[in-house]
Amino acid sequence: MLRYECTGTDGKARRGRLLTARGEVHTPAFMPVGTAGTVKGVTPAQLVSAGAQMVLANTYHLMLRPGAETVERLGGLHALMAWPGPVLTDSGGYQVFSLAHMRKLDDTGVTFQSHVDGSQVTLTPARAVEIQRRLGADVMMQLDECPPGRADKDHVAAAVRRSIRWARLCRDAWEAPFGPAAARHSRQGRPQALFGIQQGGTHRDLRAESAAALVELDLPGYAVGGLSVGEGHDAMCSVLDAVDEQLPADRPRYLMGVGEPRDILAAVRRGIDMFDCVLPTRNGRNAQAFTWQGRLRLRNAQWAADPRPIDEACDCYTCRHYARGTLRHLFLAREMLGPTLVTIHNLHFFASLMAAIRAAIEAGTLDEDARRWAERLCPDQGPRA
Repeated sequence: MLRYECTGTDGKARRGRLLTARGEVHTPAFMPVGTAGTVKGVTPAQLVSAGAQMVLANTYHLMLRPGAETVERLGGLHALMAWPGPVLTDSGGYQVFSLAHMRKLDDTGVTFQSHVDGSQVTLTPARAVEIQRRLGADVMMQLDECPPGRADKDHVAAAVRRSIRWARLCRDAWEAPFGPAAARHSRQGRPQALFGIQQGGTHRDLRAESAAALVELDLPGYAVGGLSVGEGHDAMCSVLDAVDEQLPADRPRYLMGVGEPRDILAAVRRGIDMFDCVLPTRNGRNAQAFTWQGRLRLRNAQWAADPRPIDEACDCYTCRHYARGTLRHLFLAREMLGPTLVTIHNLHFFASLMAAIRAAIEAGTLDEDARRWAERLCPDQGPRA
């Protein structure tokens, strides 16, 4: 089974290892997003070269296309992706509530209209677990209700209590019907871990209620959901200030959908171990490159004849072979190589950022380093980390 080992701390920040059947993940870690079974624009070999350790795929998208049964017949998600390392699958709850149409929600699950073909689809906690078992993820997420960022407290409280009920049902489905040992394996025979998802918006009392109920289920890991939905950096930090006292120290903690470098730095300092976000790949496809001195918008005319790489201190494939001016040309000419090259660089940057964070925790310098990095990485957002 999946196991987390904390190997060092610096304040609340944790340096550790996530041990899975498909290898070891050094934490804090960032997971590139491969929503539909591919990290857009790059091959698995390029992912490995960029420093990726673990990737995320999405249950909602894969259940609609090509279908969990099809993925299973193709040998599971790892075979579909040709990715040898660990994979985490989101349950699809966030996408149901943000993408789907004509939802009908009750305590048994949610029925919605597919955005792919308009068909009616029902997703229950047990069905979410079964789909993820067919996909063959190393880590599966419970089905939860993620309320909108502007939802009132009564709405958020109802979502918290429904998500708690669904977590219990997911746990039961994870352990049944063949008994705990047999059921905790994918259809491909690999062990699978189930993570619970804390909800509660920015309300500390609801966050505490959600965490306490989930911890009672004694799950292999816990996620913090419902953030990065418009609440802002300071509100996110306020929620995360309580994470260390709410979630067990011997389990991994995963902050879902957060990828802004300043947010990652702040979250690590508050005890978070795992992250995912589309930011490095989506921004790479749109000619925006991350560097330690801030972001470059490579379509800008100022780079037209610039012979320098994106970052002269970076040793990624893109920076070793391509100039800023060349990359600008590729984007303006709509050559597909441009998005691939900047995506490779961005993935390498995020892996390097996480490696630097891990080294700073080991050295006991994270507080000072995080504030200095935040000022350089996000000069227009303020230094707080």
